[in-house]
Amino acid sequence: GWIRGAGCMQAYAGFAGIYDLLMDDYDYPAWADYYMALLGADERPITALCDCACGTGSMTLEFAERIPRVVGVDISQEMLERAAEKARQRGVQARFVCQDMARLALPRPVDALTCACDGVNYLTSDRQLAAFFRAAHAALKPGGALAFDISSAYKLRHVLAGQFYGEERDEAAYLWQNRLDGDILTMDISFYIRQEGGLYCRVTETHHQRAYEPELLVRALTAAGFEDIKVYGDRSFAPPRPEEARLHFSARRQ
Repeated sequence: GWIRGAGCMQAYAGFAGIYDLLMDDYDYPAWADYYMALLGADERPITALCDCACGTGSMTLEFAERIPRVVGVDISQEMLERAAEKARQRGVQARFVCQDMARLALPRPVDALTCACDGVNYLTSDRQLAAFFRAAHAALKPGGALAFDISSAYKLRHVLAGQFYGEERDEAAYLWQNRLDGDILTMDISFYIRQEGGLYCRVTETHHQRAYEPELLVRALTAAGFEDIKVYGDRSFAPPRPEEARLHFSARRQ
């Protein structure tokens, strides 16, 4: 099940129901294996992990098949309800807690903390970013690892900005319009979700992501007390290329 916590809100209302449909091309097992390597699991065994901005729990459940104690944290009650149901269907043990990750508070420290698939992009202010990194540092055991990824500033500014996307499937359709204002990308999304009888229910949402240069994130991680900070390209252990769409970060609490 899931537990309501500080900062819980009905974010992504309507989105949870079709999020997995729209993300069905992601190879979550391979992504989780990469994250385990990013966290240095071979050198330091991980027995407890917190997965922040976990959404419907697809990555959380992969971690739960590799690690004895896993908790998924998200700000959306609806997403967590779906994540808990997926865990039951899959027969995987994981706890889900409704919290704002910028106010993360765990009852026990963990060996590793993750935030996959743009969670950090959704922290749109310096204050939120600093609060999350401080909370993550406090949530880790000494020697514990943080790993996360972002959509790169290049992607937000040169691939997504000003673009319109649409897709129609049997179960749902969506229209997605993006606009960039400074470092903030605003995504206006309308979902049309098929109901019984063939009618469609329209759900509209607005999402905001911030374009982060890696140097700013490294400074913020350092200020929060992290060391051994590394930046990689998309699911690689090589430095990111200038036009890299996704960047991965790892850092450690000493």
